Amino acid sequence: MSALHLCFYSAFTLSSLGLAFHRTHLISALLCLESMMLSMYVALTMWPIQTQTPSSILLPIFMLAFSACEAATGLALLVASTRTHGSDHLHNFNLLQC
Repeated sequence: MSALHLCFYSAFTLSSLGLAFHRTHLISALLCLESMMLSMYVALTMWPIQTQTPSSILLPIFMLAFSACEAATGLALLVASTRTHGSDHLHNFNLLQC
């Protein structure tokens, strides 16, 4: 395993561990999701260089677009929840209540 692969795997693993164990605020969960998407984006853009195959530029661009949509939706949910509940603490939210 090269150092580049180890870097991507460790970045993805650390961000997923951060998402699993530090869920006190919604903004920290959104940052962990965004770092997971960023590590996957960098891995997908570097993959054709490592394997020396013809470049497939379409997949990383689609992933970057979906990541931007995910970030915008997450920030909209953050603003809406802060307005209705007063904070972004995840323990204040009851998902069964409308």
